[in-house]
Amino acid sequence: MPRACSAYLALSAAVITLLIGIPRDPAVAQEPAAAPQPIASPAPVGSAQPQMTVSERGVLLSWIERTGTHAVLKFAERTPSGWTEPKQVAAGSDWFVNWADVPSVIRLADGSIYGHWLQKSGASTYAYDVRLARSTDNGNTFSTSFTPHQDGTQTEHGFASLFQMPGAGLGLVWLDGRAMKSGGHDSHESGGEMSVRGAIYDRAGKQISEAPIDLRVCECCPTAIAVTADGPIVAYRDRSPEEIRDIYVSRLVAGKWTTPGAVHADAWKIAACPVNGPALSADGKQVAIAWFTAKNEEPHAYLAFSANSGTSFAAPIRLDDVGALGRVDVQLLGNGSALATWIEFADGKAQFKSRRVESSGNKSAAFTVSSLGASRASGYPRMARFGNEVVFAWTETGDMPGVRAASMRLPVTSTAK
Repeated sequence: MPRACSAYLALSAAVITLLIGIPRDPAVAQEPAAAPQPIASPAPVGSAQPQMTVSERGVLLSWIERTGTHAVLKFAERTPSGWTEPKQVAAGSDWFVNWADVPSVIRLADGSIYGHWLQKSGASTYAYDVRLARSTDNGNTFSTSFTPHQDGTQTEHGFASLFQMPGAGLGLVWLDGRAMKSGGHDSHESGGEMSVRGAIYDRAGKQISEAPIDLRVCECCPTAIAVTADGPIVAYRDRSPEEIRDIYVSRLVAGKWTTPGAVHADAWKIAACPVNGPALSADGKQVAIAWFTAKNEEPHAYLAFSANSGTSFAAPIRLDDVGALGRVDVQLLGNGSALATWIEFADGKAQFKSRRVESSGNKSAAFTVSSLGASRASGYPRMARFGNEVVFAWTETGDMPGVRAASMRLPVTSTAK
């Protein structure tokens, strides 16, 4: 178990214990919420690590299938008649497959498709690279894989978030362990810091920039990215010299990443990475961000809105009713409100929960998407919106494990596009 994350299992158990005694949040509007309905999943039994992105064509769901040490990254796109037939991006027996650091697939505005996954680069457990591949024939074939980082170190590179760069091609951000001496998480106590970096490619697939965003960040919390009317904004968990690990953002302005700043001063001091990253959604200049924190042993999920492309954020709004395990997601609905998801532990079990939140602080009653296992095997539940449909995806554990899906239709008045 890596030292930087060695306290994760103990932390999770402690969080569950704390949740038992947390009172319900009274500030909840009792507006009824329509429950999502199960839909067929394109992923087979045994699949895991779901991720969703949205293009001009609709929602794209990706996942991993494994047989022993052999892993395959596949995807399918949602159409009015259901899911397309799954297509394969890449496969290998030297991948780093992890419950929180998952691959993704994205379709850009020009129709090209990029996939990313993690591939081992050395003998150390946490020596691996972000690998990318590009398709220009609708996902039928993909290019030889390549890396966005050229440092050549056998250290950790992961937790990548891909996006469409306005006026260009692919953009991505990732956690980069090139400054960590012994290979990723293991270096927590031996010097060197984890950083977050970003890269941009042109429409032909050539890298045109690569730069650091923050040189000291939390070692193993997922990143998030969204594109506002003023450009991309990245969110991640920072790490101060005093071990304060709050959520920070940086914006790409005039080709340079701005000085990172905290979304809110939670002042959560924790010596180990909680493996709990933020989520972002943008619509024009409006941004919604969701995150988890457990300061003073009070584990909660929060959401905050920005009206200026993430330059500043309003006061946090609590999402959970009885405490949270985190693993959040968020989608703006086009009418100023947002739909958020998180994992909540109540009545002795974990639940994939959701509710609508307004910038005023008003909240709908929360509803349950699905019951989940509280273990890492359940991974990160996902949510994506295209038009009036919201799609949910999660990993089911138990006798018939695999990626499951559900759908919910929004009122027409809830969507602007």
